Amino acid sequence: MQPLAERLRPVTLDELVGQEHLTGKDSILRKAIQQGKIPSMILWGPPGVGKTTIANIIAHTLQVPFYTLSAISAGVKEVREVIELARRQRHAVLFIDEIHRFNKSQQDALLGAVEKGIITLIGATTENPSFEVNAAVLSRSQVYVLKPLGPEELMELLRQAMERDEWLKTKNIELKETTALFNISGGDARKLLNLFELVVSTIQEDPVVITDQRVMDIAQQRVAIYDKSGEQHYDIISAFIKSIRGSDPNAAVYYLARMIEGGEDVKFIARRLVILASEDIGNANPNALLLATSCFQAVNLIGYPESRIILSQCVTYLAASAKSNAAYMAINSAMSIVSKTGDLPVPMHIRNAPTKMMKEMGYSKGYGYAHDYDNNFVEQEFLPEAIKGTKLYDPGKNPREDELRRHLKQLWKDKYNY
Repeated sequence: MQPLAERLRPVTLDELVGQEHLTGKDSILRKAIQQGKIPSMILWGPPGVGKTTIANIIAHTLQVPFYTLSAISAGVKEVREVIELARRQRHAVLFIDEIHRFNKSQQDALLGAVEKGIITLIGATTENPSFEVNAAVLSRSQVYVLKPLGPEELMELLRQAMERDEWLKTKNIELKETTALFNISGGDARKLLNLFELVVSTIQEDPVVITDQRVMDIAQQRVAIYDKSGEQHYDIISAFIKSIRGSDPNAAVYYLARMIEGGEDVKFIARRLVILASEDIGNANPNALLLATSCFQAVNLIGYPESRIILSQCVTYLAASAKSNAAYMAINSAMSIVSKTGDLPVPMHIRNAPTKMMKEMGYSKGYGYAHDYDNNFVEQEFLPEAIKGTKLYDPGKNPREDELRRHLKQLWKDKYNY
């Protein structure tokens, strides 16, 4: 028997749960499908939100040949074979799952056929296409962003499953609690439905009473440790990041190995390390961002399997480094103030004054040019009047930022007297 998620896969837009902004009434994508005028497109979103389903609906709706390739197993040879078939048939739709895993030469093989209209390309990706999809392919495609499914949509999926699936209809199911189902699935419809089926099949009672505790017990016993399809993608990356943040290089390199063995994209891992280097280390060790950036560049240059060594060096260094989230907290605080206060006027003395009229209006009047003063510093207010004196950057408690704190105190006295 097919998994529940496959048995319930929608074949029309009306059956699709979620993505109303793309497939709802009068939406751009719905109109394009109804009119049979499908542009080449990239469907970008997390696992299990409808990317493959939308491609299948297009295949079911359009009266043209439809081909599917997986970027994990297909190469340039397979792409060219499909293009040749499409050329003979005058036109075809080609769906490429996980298109971000195609390298540049594989993506380049698509260009000519897309430009000439031989194929309409539909690519699905969980990664930001700006980073992972060839710019030439991207410029010839519409990018549609799919959103994670919320609690109401996940509940609708379960309701439909119990009403429509022949096997589930034979069960007397009492859905007492759903929090664990929703949390474990993480907005992934496929994961939710397959977990639901696993729970129902495991509970040998009538009625089948589903509680959070029973779901957790069954999930811990039966759910795979790391699924190469990406269903545990977010759990493992979370453990990986938290291990580095928690200064445990042993755990960090262990989860790195789990991801590599599970087929995770090494460029995705490297990109997350660049983010972490600023978010969790920042000015406690400015070299962390330099090493993480170099790691990302080297991984892109070298590729797998050698890139695992570069990743290991970077991961162990970041995990062993001093930590600070001061830069992360500073920008969050600043953005919160901006959202609450709006466009506060910039103080007159630090406004630009490129014209005579602006100078006469007082623009730039009283500005102290720091380099004209001792120690290249002169005390003056840079924030708007309404929020002057606001403290946003609080240096972390580590040797490097203690040095920054002392320097700021020396310059500003009470203003940076944390």
